[in-house]
Amino acid sequence: MNQETVRQLSLPELVKACASLGVGGVGLWRAPVRKYGVEATARLVRDAGLTVTSLCRGGFLTAADPAARRTALEDNRAAVDEAAGIGTDTLVLVCGGLPEGDRDLHGARERIADALAELAPYAAGRGVRLAIEPLHPMFASDRCVVSTLGQALDLAERFPAEQVGVVVDTYHIWWDDRAPAQIDRAGRSGRIAAFQLADWCTPLPAGVLLGRGQLGDGSVDFRFWRDRVAAAGYTGWTEVEIFNEALWDRDGREALAETVERFRAHVL
Repeated sequence: MNQETVRQLSLPELVKACASLGVGGVGLWRAPVRKYGVEATARLVRDAGLTVTSLCRGGFLTAADPAARRTALEDNRAAVDEAAGIGTDTLVLVCGGLPEGDRDLHGARERIADALAELAPYAAGRGVRLAIEPLHPMFASDRCVVSTLGQALDLAERFPAEQVGVVVDTYHIWWDDRAPAQIDRAGRSGRIAAFQLADWCTPLPAGVLLGRGQLGDGSVDFRFWRDRVAAAGYTGWTEVEIFNEALWDRDGREALAETVERFRAHVL
């Protein structure tokens, strides 16, 4: 269960609720981890018998300004340290959109590659793999110029598989008829670092970021994608990550329990 799905729960509440529902892993976010404390978070999750499946997020590596790039690299090294500190081997990267006034998508992607060349060895030395998450093209301008699994793999394959992988997120790839073949490609090279679920529902809300739907409410065939990543050899965690204000407005424990039931009904 990704922490953001039920962000209304505190970290201790999330861990307790997941343990009581038989959810064995939690994907965490940097801000609440820093607030609670890295060492305290690691101890809390470990004592509950849970696994930290991933940490979100690093990235935003497209800046052209040298000072901004240095700041981004420094922040990503800190994210790597936090991932290692809480005991996860996966740091999810949202790679960044176009800098203001820039229209060069290729150049922005090359700056991501340059940053990965510095960050990947650093992360590997701490037992953390960088996981490039392609985002739906509607986010290309402001959040992520990496819009397809193919583009993510083109970047990742410049580096050893144990250093850089990709995230398969149903919300971002369900529409792409090339994605199944790219999942196979990722599987052959051991590049699938994380598998995340959210549904696609329309109409999208204003701002679109919070449009991820509860499992079963939209257009995504979750069993199809489950079977594709399994056929590609992925044996890791399946993580539900939903950003949805209606879900956040509810009692967190009830929302979490509903999400577990939806997972059983639509994914298993």
